[in-house]
Amino acid sequence: MSGPWSKLANGIGRNPRKAWVVTGSVLLLFAFASTTLKADGIGTVDTFTGNPESVVGQKLLVTHFPGGEGDPTQIVVAVDKIDAVTAAVKSGPGVTEILPLVDPMTKVLKVVNNKAILNLTLDKAPDSVEAGNDIPKIRELAHAADASSLVGGTSAVYFDVRTANNQDNKTIIPIILLVITIILGLLLRSILSAIVLLGTVLLSYFATLGVCALVFNHIFGFAGGDNSFPLFAFIFLVALGIDYNIFLMTRVREESEKIGTRAGIIKGVTVTGAVITSAGVVLAATFAVLGLLPLVPLAELGFAVAFGVLLDTIIVRSILVPALVHEIGPKIWWPSKLQREDIKS
Repeated sequence: MSGPWSKLANGIGRNPRKAWVVTGSVLLLFAFASTTLKADGIGTVDTFTGNPESVVGQKLLVTHFPGGEGDPTQIVVAVDKIDAVTAAVKSGPGVTEILPLVDPMTKVLKVVNNKAILNLTLDKAPDSVEAGNDIPKIRELAHAADASSLVGGTSAVYFDVRTANNQDNKTIIPIILLVITIILGLLLRSILSAIVLLGTVLLSYFATLGVCALVFNHIFGFAGGDNSFPLFAFIFLVALGIDYNIFLMTRVREESEKIGTRAGIIKGVTVTGAVITSAGVVLAATFAVLGLLPLVPLAELGFAVAFGVLLDTIIVRSILVPALVHEIGPKIWWPSKLQREDIKS
């Protein structure tokens, strides 16, 4: 066979160690940059890529009035604890004012089931990350004065959603990785190949996050990212990356049974390269369309998936995986008996 994919595969086969060391090092370098990714949530004014009138108006309000003036944090307290909670919370972080909720006409305190509401004004925009960061301390102070008190409002909701998303990341991601490893192991009948493939996809994912951090922070100038961004990017990129590696490695396994592992990876890349890469390019172009929308979360996700898919199909699946398989040789199929039955072509 001849053609660009055959030349690439044979070139990797002549010096696999150099191929995986160079590509792996570059990906690791970008992966380290993922630690600078700001994805702890963004406020409404930072959600748009442009400056619509609503954003301009909100910025003016924040400039001339306390940030939470129009959307105060609310604390539900027992009526007999109003003074105690007010005294405790008014010294909290970012608090500019705290007043009980009264009827606008009669100025009489509103009481329901012996409970009243305190409106607490913060000095930050209510949907900002900074306002949300004040909520734990405010809750701590309120609970110290009234154990049954409840702190709500926009700032509290944003903080709770962010906390829930962070907890989901710690739960969902390990489960996904475990399930994928099991499926790969059963499909390829090899534990080692499953681990290697999963490792390359994870490296590609973190490298993509690193590139996103650099692009979002220094080129696009985004204020940050939605805190669900890492999870959504993970689901898309890992699922798609594993799919493409399955397409490649199932063909490599078939060829390895006939002509041996090292010859099998060369032929596998040669015959699947154009098809898999074409599919990746089409998919990347589809997600890149999201970058045209004037919303930061969608633009970020579109860029991440588009870049990540291209990185995976062009670099990881075409160079890194073949180089590692060629370097490891038939042992890549451990513990399958194929590791001991490498046929010389």
